[in-house]
Amino acid sequence: MSGTSRHDREMAMQAKKNLATCTDPVEKLRLQCLSRGSAGIKGLGRIFRIMDDDNNRTLDFKEFSKGLNDFGLMMEKQETQEVFSIFDKDGSGTIDFDEFLVTLRPAMSNARKDVINQAFRKLDKSGDGIVTIEDLQGVYNAKYHPKYKNGEWTEDQVFRSFLDNFDSPYDKDGKVTPEEFTNYYAGVSASIDTDVYFITMMRNAWKL
Repeated sequence: MSGTSRHDREMAMQAKKNLATCTDPVEKLRLQCLSRGSAGIKGLGRIFRIMDDDNNRTLDFKEFSKGLNDFGLMMEKQETQEVFSIFDKDGSGTIDFDEFLVTLRPAMSNARKDVINQAFRKLDKSGDGIVTIEDLQGVYNAKYHPKYKNGEWTEDQVFRSFLDNFDSPYDKDGKVTPEEFTNYYAGVSASIDTDVYFITMMRNAWKL
C-alpha cells in the first residue's frame, strides 16, 4: 500500500497535536486511537472482542474500562464514565461495542465507504465475508515483493505480512473481516482531505 505510510505518520502527528487542546472525551479517545496510526481503532475493536466472553457484543463499564486500559489509552475515570454514559443510550449499564467503534471511526463520505467495500469484495474471492491467504492468491501478486525476490520469504509469508496490515497488532489471526478492513481505512481516510484523492488512491492500489 504505497503512499499510506506517509499519511499514517502525518495523521498520527496531527492527532497527537490535536490531543493537547481537545476537551471532548469521545474526540479525545478517537485522537488517542488515531495517534497510533490507521490500525488504532481496529486494534481497540480486537481488544473488546477478546473481552466479550459471552459473545453478546456488549460491554459493561468494568470491561470497557479494562479494554481501554489494556490498549494503553489514558483517560481519567470520570472521562471514561462520561464516554460510557454517552454510548449507554438506554441506561442499561452496557454498551454495544460495534456501535461504539462505528462512532469512534472518523466520519467518511458514502463515496469513500463504497470504494472501501469494492476493494474488500475484490479481495474476498470466496465471497464468505472474510479475507484469508487463500483469497489473496491470484488477487495480490507476491512475486514482486523484495523479500520474496531475495528468497527470504515464501509466497505465504508475503501474503500473511500483507494481511497483517489490516489485522490488529495485538491479535493477528490471518483473517480480515469487513469491519477490520473498514476500521483500517477509516484511519487512512482521516489523513486524506479530499474524496477524489482517497478514491483515486484506492482505485490505483486495488486496481478497481
